[in-house]
Amino acid sequence: MAWPNIFQRGTLFSRFSHHHVVVFLLTFFSYSLLHASRKTFSNVKVSISKQWTPSAFNKSIRLPVEIWSSNHLFPSAEEATLFLGTLDTIFLFSYAVGLFISGIVGDRLNLRWVLSFGMCSSALVVFVFGPVTEWLHFYNKGLYCCLWIGNGLLQSTGWPCVVAVMGNWFGKAGRGVVFGLWSACASVGNILGACLASSVLQYGYEYAFLVTAAVQFAGGIIIFFGLLVSPEEIGIPGIEAEENFEEDSHRPLINGAENEDEYEPNYSIQEGSTTTQVKAISFYQACCLPGVIPYSLAYACLKLVNYSFFFWLPFYLSNNFGWKEAEADKLSIWYDVGGIIGGTLQGFVSDVLQKRAPVLALSLLLAVGSLVGYSRSPNDKSINALLMAVTGFFIGGPSNMISSAISADLGHQELIQGSSEALATVTGIVDGTGSIGAAVGQN
Repeated sequence: MAWPNIFQRGTLFSRFSHHHVVVFLLTFFSYSLLHASRKTFSNVKVSISKQWTPSAFNKSIRLPVEIWSSNHLFPSAEEATLFLGTLDTIFLFSYAVGLFISGIVGDRLNLRWVLSFGMCSSALVVFVFGPVTEWLHFYNKGLYCCLWIGNGLLQSTGWPCVVAVMGNWFGKAGRGVVFGLWSACASVGNILGACLASSVLQYGYEYAFLVTAAVQFAGGIIIFFGLLVSPEEIGIPGIEAEENFEEDSHRPLINGAENEDEYEPNYSIQEGSTTTQVKAISFYQACCLPGVIPYSLAYACLKLVNYSFFFWLPFYLSNNFGWKEAEADKLSIWYDVGGIIGGTLQGFVSDVLQKRAPVLALSLLLAVGSLVGYSRSPNDKSINALLMAVTGFFIGGPSNMISSAISADLGHQELIQGSSEALATVTGIVDGTGSIGAAVGQN
């Protein structure tokens, strides 16, 4: 088997400057913080359900029922659980709509501004949802729904922006490895959220929201002052300019033009200037790019399963096996560990094979067996963690690949070569369609 040119020439990491490392880390941890904020909600569902239905847990004979139930929101824990599921659905639908919008906005405004605004604003919404409403003892279903709609819209600014920034800095050579490792940011965020929530849950669920919101807000400030959106901002040639000077020894990892001379890049370089004039493509043009719709629909099915684990795994472990909520939060980390390993290894294999679809197909086929195996997991934490990690490997791995490396491939096709202004829009379409599938699965 012929190894890709990145391995033959040993240039995958040698071309990376400290700017690449900083961009990698800033985008990685910015999205990790966004996901940690989302994960906190799923980690504290048991505590929220108890707080919203105090009459169902009143075991004191000294406290009158009318006082005990004065701030209850639901008459039973079952109704509270249904409402929590409704909030998940509301979040995902608003998040999906926001992704389509954020991708377009990100291609037309400064990505750093959009990302920083989304992180800081989302942190404020989470702060109001958790600590403020609990401290004021103000429980209102309409307010919770409105806040979670706003949170979904604001959180949607994250993924299209960070993928677009990464796509501006890292070319297609070794993209499977780089993006496979980088896409672990969501899983790392889940782990971070679970650890933060479990560490302060004993003081009240509102403190879990407080900690993650504070860290996320601080991260948004750092992004605003520290993130470089593209190499051109500091006078470094962009990835398209670099690749134009190198012989392309292998075809794109997705279907593109058969003849490289048949396309016309939608940019022009002014004589005597190094400034590239780029025209952002429309939403319809992005949808018509080869591979965008098929991968978007596939991601919708995959994200439905992935987000079922994301939203309900700690709740399932706590209720099905009777484990403590903090223990269930920590055990759920193993699903994300499997996703991190799966995304990185499968990205590496797809680079070696120079094809992504066969790797995805095999992984998803094996995912069916892993789901069946996990559904029959015994009441044993070690066995459950092992099966959970295997399931994360075959489900979280492909999910990370489609949402990152493949989205970057789709946004840098030869048909639009030179237009990095298409990347955020394409990413928004793929992830937005996936979120619609995830939202349907929560009903």
